[in-house]
Amino acid sequence: MSCWALLALKPPHLGKSRLGGTLTRRQRERLIITMFEHVLETLDTASEIDRIAVITPVPEILPQGVHALRDRGTGLNQALDEGRNTLTACGATEVLVLHADLPWLSPAEVDSFVCHGRKTGLALAPDHHGSGTNAIFLSPPGTFNFHFGTSSFRQHLAEARMRGLEPIVNAPRGFAVDIDEPADLQHYLDTRGGLLEPLLSPWSTTRWTASPKHFSPLHAAEQG
Repeated sequence: MSCWALLALKPPHLGKSRLGGTLTRRQRERLIITMFEHVLETLDTASEIDRIAVITPVPEILPQGVHALRDRGTGLNQALDEGRNTLTACGATEVLVLHADLPWLSPAEVDSFVCHGRKTGLALAPDHHGSGTNAIFLSPPGTFNFHFGTSSFRQHLAEARMRGLEPIVNAPRGFAVDIDEPADLQHYLDTRGGLLEPLLSPWSTTRWTASPKHFSPLHAAEQG
């Protein structure tokens, strides 16, 4: 059994446009990178995740040991479908697809989500609004169609029904809460000791350096 995590990452300067009226471009970039780093480190620590792959047009920002998949510009759902197929060809028997902007995600939540998903072969994590989907676990990866976008949770439930699958619906805080809107950001600023608070000071000079402790080097042929 080999469980891979699969994420997609835009170039940081193009992300979180809905926060444009709240944060500067530099703050948005730092926000994206910090949340991404947190998700990578969380997956690296989780016991049930064997490997991590990221679909991105900017593979140069990935830490060593993360499997880089080329973003062909075909849209998120097709990119994830292609990525899932690539990971299956690499030996993945399970795939956890999740977003890169989950700053409260914990290793224990990842392990629990995967273990619960194995009971039926499919687990879904809706966002805290109940409309979006922040994670999907598939075992085996199969041919389940992705519908990320508007009302994706409803569409993923419909996809499961069409295929005769019984999804485990699990939304612990770390999976449920992402940051897309100013209200989401305010929620984090109001949380004592939040991961993001130090990033939002315009005079901060903190730089992101990706150095997850347990990533092992991959052969160059695996990158891309």
